[in-house]
Amino acid sequence: MADDRIHALPAVGRWLGNPVARALLRFVTRHDDWGNRLENAISYYLDPTYDTCWKCRLAGRMVGHTLHRSSTLFGVSEDDIRRGLAETVFLRRLENVLEGIARYGVTMPQIVNAPFMVVWDFTHRCNLRCAHCYQDAHKVLAHELDTGEAKRLVEELADAGVVVIAFSGGEPLMWKDFFEVAVHAQKNGIYAALATNGTLITPEMTGRIRDAGIEYVEISIDGRDEASHDAMRGIPGAFDRTIAGIRNSVAAGFYTCIATTVTRANYAEVPDIYGFSSDLGVNRFMCFNFIPTGRGVEMASQDISPEERKDLMRYLMARTREGGGPEALSTAPQVASVALADEGGVPVGHFYAGEAIEGKTGLLADFIGGCGAGRLYLCGARGA
Repeated sequence: MADDRIHALPAVGRWLGNPVARALLRFVTRHDDWGNRLENAISYYLDPTYDTCWKCRLAGRMVGHTLHRSSTLFGVSEDDIRRGLAETVFLRRLENVLEGIARYGVTMPQIVNAPFMVVWDFTHRCNLRCAHCYQDAHKVLAHELDTGEAKRLVEELADAGVVVIAFSGGEPLMWKDFFEVAVHAQKNGIYAALATNGTLITPEMTGRIRDAGIEYVEISIDGRDEASHDAMRGIPGAFDRTIAGIRNSVAAGFYTCIATTVTRANYAEVPDIYGFSSDLGVNRFMCFNFIPTGRGVEMASQDISPEERKDLMRYLMARTREGGGPEALSTAPQVASVALADEGGVPVGHFYAGEAIEGKTGLLADFIGGCGAGRLYLCGARGA
């Protein structure tokens, strides 16, 4: 079965899936006296004058050949890949994928060395009372990690190869050591992102966020106006404070995302939320699936139907392809099947914002797979 599925990506399967290529990849991803061989190899690929050992130079030629073949397969220019390699996240993702292929071979979907992203529910403390909160967050749990334990966990995630930590909650900005732990993530080569309700993002707070090395800020909005948003968030005045936080985030130059958990209560409002997201100048609009756990159990009947979800994804992909506004994405794993239906390409996001891989939807879907829980993505609480 695995061999049959590899034929879905014949070029990758032939080049990287055979035992010889995997042995070469293990050679490329090995650590030695010069440090991380793959990082040195990529530095040599980008700049042939880079001073490194002969093993890293050889590995660099192999990496260059692999990236050239991959760029041809997926229709992404090698110049774009070179620009991406200057970004820590792109580089660590590439390392993760190559180490996964070295260890497991080419699989459909691909098994990577470690989850790309860990969403860390950093604290249960929160200043809002959202009806759909999957954590039932309101106050600090008795067993939440202390600062030293949290920093050690960051080191363990970095050693495992995790690329991104998204600090979430509760409200992470309410925890006294948040910035210290975020700085520690950056020092360990992990890209730190912040998921927040935005009510605490004042101009002064944006300075502290920037000093912690955070570049990506995701802020939750669940309605097109004060009435609908505050009804979901449980606190009067939350909408105005959150909009102010979004404005401050955009003004500070963060890659700002508005995130909406879609339910029957706001399904019809999504176009309006996207519209004012564009007016606010954010970079991304993300629609999350409603997960009926925590306080959300009480409103489980408010989830949208499968057909409504497909229509939502079609709407989001159309906005991204049109351009001119925020890229519009969804966390729903069904997005690949919807994209396959019209073969319009899957929006790949962030590094190629607004672009799609045209005509390669099936290849990309087979490689990435459906739900990535436990493989590409992991979520855990601070006290778990």
